[in-house]
Amino acid sequence: MSNATRVSNGVVPTAAKMNHQPLLKWVLYNIVWIWLIALVAIFGAFNEYFLTVTNLQNVMVQATVLGTLGLAVALPLLVAEIDLSIPANAGFSAAVGALAYSDLGLPWFLAAGIGLLVGTGIGFFNGWCITRLKMVSLIETLAMMIILQGALLALTQGKTLTNLSEGYIWIGQATVGGWPLMPIVFVVALVAIGIVLKNTVLGRSIYAVGGNAVASNSAGIRVQRVKIITYTLSGFLAALAGFLLASWQMAITSNQGSSYLLYAIAAPIIGGVSVFGGRGKVKGVLGGVLLLTVIQVGLAIVNVPSFYVGMIGGVMIFIAVAIDAFRVRYFG
Repeated sequence: MSNATRVSNGVVPTAAKMNHQPLLKWVLYNIVWIWLIALVAIFGAFNEYFLTVTNLQNVMVQATVLGTLGLAVALPLLVAEIDLSIPANAGFSAAVGALAYSDLGLPWFLAAGIGLLVGTGIGFFNGWCITRLKMVSLIETLAMMIILQGALLALTQGKTLTNLSEGYIWIGQATVGGWPLMPIVFVVALVAIGIVLKNTVLGRSIYAVGGNAVASNSAGIRVQRVKIITYTLSGFLAALAGFLLASWQMAITSNQGSSYLLYAIAAPIIGGVSVFGGRGKVKGVLGGVLLLTVIQVGLAIVNVPSFYVGMIGGVMIFIAVAIDAFRVRYFG
């Protein structure tokens, strides 16, 4: 029975019914910001330190690395793919840059550039394998994650690298008027990716490929090229996040970045980037990043044991995917 027939017989399709509920639709599309405001109020009520300027600065700095990784994860998701190797890429590329400075004696900016180039190359290689060799992105990037984790362990010999120049760690430590400068890098990356997605042919192609790759190919969009470019940009952002993390911590550990995997995937999904591809905006990624950062910082301030944070992150992913599925089914 067609929708027209069902309506004429007095039976209104479920989707049509749901579209007549603007409040519910608004809540579903802004749930991340509602959660964020509610949690800020709750944590602020439990501990007055949470709403101080010092803690706000702490949230901003922590959100910078996670936010850059979240952007890197969001790009493959938009083309209906995934990249599990992004946090491992961040750690490995940062270690390469640090060793280029300490072992090869290169200037810090050149060493950092080599690290960024390595991370970008890894992203390109992932995209090439997925598109040209027809490898499943989940498995290919899982394998790459394991390879990079092993390579990082081999590079560091299980030790923590601390021989970083003042220039290398400057952006992670610099402040102006007491406010950290590092979050500016994330804001610039956020704005740049937002402009690319909204105002360029590449951005429109990314959404089209994620929405329907077959139709996009028929329309003349070079699907494989778009995916490779997307993965390459993702690799660059991963390397940038690795550099920022090393600069902030003033060190590189043998498992650098591994703890970010769960949250880097969770942030864009919670912010409305669909796991099915073709939908999502950078402001949603920002909301997801801030929400997860507030959860981490807030739970620490109210003295909740750290191992509960991972469990809560998993619950957040589950809820976000459920909301996304509900939103897609009833509102398109």
